[in-house]
Amino acid sequence: MTLTMTSPRSVDELADEFRRAPRVLVDLEVDYGHEDNYLFAYITNISATGIFVHTTTPEEPGTHLNLRFDTLELEGEVIWVNPYRPGAPDNLHPGMGVRFIDLDDAGRDRLITLVRRFAYLT
Repeated sequence: MTLTMTSPRSVDELADEFRRAPRVLVDLEVDYGHEDNYLFAYITNISATGIFVHTTTPEEPGTHLNLRFDTLELEGEVIWVNPYRPGAPDNLHPGMGVRFIDLDDAGRDRLITLVRRFAYLT
């Protein structure tokens, strides 16, 4: 798997963040926008800190996105990418890891409620 990350954050730092906020598997539609581009994809996992967006055309690390899914509209930043590599047998999950940014208290509460709802259903 080929991952591209922003900043000098190590894989260990990212793993620690994932452990602090358990991920829940989902199949959830997401609309996301960057500048004048609006795209549609699927979220395959979600936590209180971010999502994984399954897409063959991920944005570059560091890109800020407007995300809309379920009843939420949030801001996020692409922090890592698994690029699409046609024909590669280990390229089953191309996409991008997105960290939520600039969450206010109400937005965080709604997000946590959504994550708990999906965790309860699984």
